[in-house]
Amino acid sequence: MDLLQRIDRRACAPEITRPAPEKVLSGDPVHTTWNLEDRDGLYCGIWQSTPGKWRVSYTEWEYVHILEGVSVLTDVEGRATTLRAGDSWVIRPGFAGTWECLETTLKDYVILS
Repeated sequence: MDLLQRIDRRACAPEITRPAPEKVLSGDPVHTTWNLEDRDGLYCGIWQSTPGKWRVSYTEWEYVHILEGVSVLTDVEGRATTLRAGDSWVIRPGFAGTWECLETTLKDYVILS
């Protein structure tokens, strides 16, 4: 195992998924995930979603760095935060609300559960 790994979509096969139908509020978002690390409660890689809106509920920590596109995270109290290319955010356990991709969004992520 290499102790240093470049974040590169070509390094692994993508997984194609969709949010559960009962969570989708608009559109037909398709998620493509390139998982580069998945062990001991640590997950990291690259994620992309096509436009749409769905409910989210976080039980883990997630660091995101937006590479492309525009998304809006809105909490259950209605506070909206726009995530744009170049932005970095930490989403804490307990965040609940919606994720809306206004433009196809590509992000680096690190999740700690």
